[in-house]
Amino acid sequence: MNLRLGADIGGTNSRVGAVNEGGEVICRRSFDTGSCETGADMADGIARCARDVIEAVEVESDKGGVTWAGLGLGAPSANFYTGTIEDSPNLKFKGVTPLVALLEERLDLPKILLTNDANAAALGERVYGAAKDVDDFLMITLGTGLGGGVFVAGKLVYGHTGFAGELGHITLIPEGRVCGYGRRGSFETYCSARGIVRTFFELKADRALASSLDNVAVGDISSRAIADAANAGDVLSQLTYEKTGEYLGKGLATLVLPTSPEKIFLFGGPVKAGDLLLNPTRKAFEQHIISQFAGKTTIEPSALEMGDAAILGAAGLLA
Repeated sequence: MNLRLGADIGGTNSRVGAVNEGGEVICRRSFDTGSCETGADMADGIARCARDVIEAVEVESDKGGVTWAGLGLGAPSANFYTGTIEDSPNLKFKGVTPLVALLEERLDLPKILLTNDANAAALGERVYGAAKDVDDFLMITLGTGLGGGVFVAGKLVYGHTGFAGELGHITLIPEGRVCGYGRRGSFETYCSARGIVRTFFELKADRALASSLDNVAVGDISSRAIADAANAGDVLSQLTYEKTGEYLGKGLATLVLPTSPEKIFLFGGPVKAGDLLLNPTRKAFEQHIISQFAGKTTIEPSALEMGDAAILGAAGLLA
């Protein structure tokens, strides 16, 4: 077997998986991203998981014919050109972290490559998902933050500095919520999982509505809990997803203008809410899109499994 390792560094959890030639993640390990105070801690966690995955796969196969092409990684604020993570607002360690170099000291692999986590998800969609035959598309990842991957003419866009696709920090609401970079009104502060929770509490304060979540500890109220409550008929939670969809659709109507994508794929925990999020998003998108673009871009959920998209895309860096 010729296998690749893919790693997904998330704001909450980080995962490493082994990917076979058929695009299946056959073994996974994970750890708590929040436990990583430094870049070295992150490198230690990834290396530990990678070694565990390699050992588990080789034991299962009795080491018969297993070769490892290398390790691809997707991480927030990652630079493909330099192999570094630079000042991610959703990670504890700041500054410039030479993650690829740190991992090369810890792992004996033929190749180690790094890209932005949303770029990795976009690669996964392109190689293994619903974008196999789509040359122009956007991948929007909704999680702890909001990321973006941009494909134009069949190629992933990195730009001059390697940071193209930082769609989450485009201003959506002037003078709005403050993001991790100190900017106001950034897209991710409204449409990420954290943004959804914040909208819930803002609507609650503004409209003084009772909710089925009133007896839940504040720290336990998540975008998933709000979606579940909405599906059970909770009016405040329904309004929260309606408002989030309005924000998301309005933002996407701006994002399509530079590249005119055929499709926009949405990936991440909040997307599991289905039509609760998608219907208001599509409605707001068509309301805000300019006439030349109307009816020409579809918004779809990612075809990839939640736990696998970024791992597959990261592993696809080794192709």
